Amino acid sequence: MDAAEERRFREFVSARSPALMRLAYLLTGGDQHAAEDLLQSALARTVTRWHSVDAPEAYVRQAMYRQQVSWWRRRREAVIEQPPDRAVADGTHGVDLQIVMRHALARLTARQRAVLILRYYEDLPEAEVAGMLGCSVGTVRSTAHRSLVRLRDLAPELREPYTISGEATA
Repeated sequence: MDAAEERRFREFVSARSPALMRLAYLLTGGDQHAAEDLLQSALARTVTRWHSVDAPEAYVRQAMYRQQVSWWRRRREAVIEQPPDRAVADGTHGVDLQIVMRHALARLTARQRAVLILRYYEDLPEAEVAGMLGCSVGTVRSTAHRSLVRLRDLAPELREPYTISGEATA
């Protein structure tokens, strides 16, 4: 890697790291240390192929998705952490829902988290998610469906309408 390519890589990392770290955090179920490892691993893969990468952010994101699924396949152990008790109605309801969602996502498998994040957070079409994860469109559909059912079972609080200033919203 010459000096210009190294400068370009460093600029990319400094500009896009916050967004990539947020994605890594979601993919790892809210584990900050695992998210840092995931992002570092993806960036290490990217730097070795930097000269041939046309879309660096897409390349890093796909490397993170694949690495997370690979780690999950090797580990195959479930997180036992329990979601918090039902939140008390006060001014922190939104924060409580975020915590419940994070804990519920952490209890999903890596593949389930990846499918939900790609489909609903990244808003990617099913075919693109299937291509990124190396599975069929039908697998993406069934995994998304089962993952949403599991999320609802793990966090019934998410079924309740969210209220702002006493008004219920859907």
